[in-house]
Amino acid sequence: MFALQPSDIAIIIIVALVIFFGSSKIPELFRSMGKAVGEFKKGRLEAELEMQQMQQQNQQPQVQNQADKAAELERQIQELQKQLEQLKSQKQQQQQ
Repeated sequence: MFALQPSDIAIIIIVALVIFFGSSKIPELFRSMGKAVGEFKKGRLEAELEMQQMQQQNQQPQVQNQADKAAELERQIQELQKQLEQLKSQKQQQQQ
């Protein structure tokens, strides 16, 4: 058989459009197709933005939770440092 190239397909489509719609309707047809493609791209961008916003909203509680955990760990470290200092001072007093 024979294989159709993309350029061959484009030529066939253009000829079919001229036959079915006539030469006066083709610019109007392409204009409406262009508008449809533009609306599709606009809808896709809006959906992507909405997905990004949803991801950011989901990440914000995680970031806050991590900040709370970090603050708790810092507090525990400070408490342990105080206990260590107390133990050192007690050991020094016992040695004297």
